[in-house]
Amino acid sequence: MSQDRIRKKHIRLTDLPAGYPDYFFNGEGFVTNYSELNKLIIEKTCGVFRIIMNDQHSRNALSEIMINQLSNAIGSALVDSSSRVIIISAMGKVFCAGHDLKEITAARSADDKGVSLYQRLFSSCSSLMESIVNSEKPIIAEVAGVATAAGCQLVASCDLALASISARFATPGVNIGLFCSTPMVALSRSVKRKHAMEMLLTGDMISAEKAAEIGLVNRVCSDEMLIKETNDLAVKIASKSKQTIAIGKRTFDQQAALSLKEAYVLTSNIMSQNLMTLDAEEGVGAFLGKRSPKWVDD
Repeated sequence: MSQDRIRKKHIRLTDLPAGYPDYFFNGEGFVTNYSELNKLIIEKTCGVFRIIMNDQHSRNALSEIMINQLSNAIGSALVDSSSRVIIISAMGKVFCAGHDLKEITAARSADDKGVSLYQRLFSSCSSLMESIVNSEKPIIAEVAGVATAAGCQLVASCDLALASISARFATPGVNIGLFCSTPMVALSRSVKRKHAMEMLLTGDMISAEKAAEIGLVNRVCSDEMLIKETNDLAVKIASKSKQTIAIGKRTFDQQAALSLKEAYVLTSNIMSQNLMTLDAEEGVGAFLGKRSPKWVDD
């Protein structure tokens, strides 16, 4: 049986013949090396789609495979009608160590010295970060442990971020001769210029409290309460109108790129259109009638 033609709908992992211990099905229904999979755990409950990075051996590094899996998982969450909010979290003591330096170093042995991998890697990572920013569903980073370089970029790209008291953040590329240029894009859009430049130029690790002070994360929780507080926040947001949240998320970034006058023109039109939706009619009616709203998409 050819390992690249085994179909998911006919054969389960437990049915694989002898000689295939390292192979597993990917999302397309074909067998792939098992080591390339199982880097994520997906949990769904109460309208919340939780993506858990689970590659502790590589400190949840954003390897090419991890990036692709995260992109696919977010794509799945976006089309899942039962999910309204996405959480990105991680197993282990490191939230995300950035790009996989072993993968990057190994690529130097290629004929092109790794150029094709590097271009592909940073392009796919940039697309992942853009998909997070452009997602119509809010995405929350739940950070326990260390988030460095592209891991810090991942946190900065999310709409909201909660961190445990023991969490730490850094963009340390400057220490190894590789400036964190792509993480800088997300970081500079999340915190003020001088705070971003200090992190980028020194490579120093900052505490969770400092991250909250400069706006990289929303709040700091005890290690024991991080998951509960993140879930509570996600469930609260998930209780709102999905359509209204999508309008707000999309408009937030649009108006931020405009002048003051242009922003008010845009948002005035959008609020007028928003008022014409069934959820706005239901929400206003529920408020005036002193009852809980029942959203159209519930």
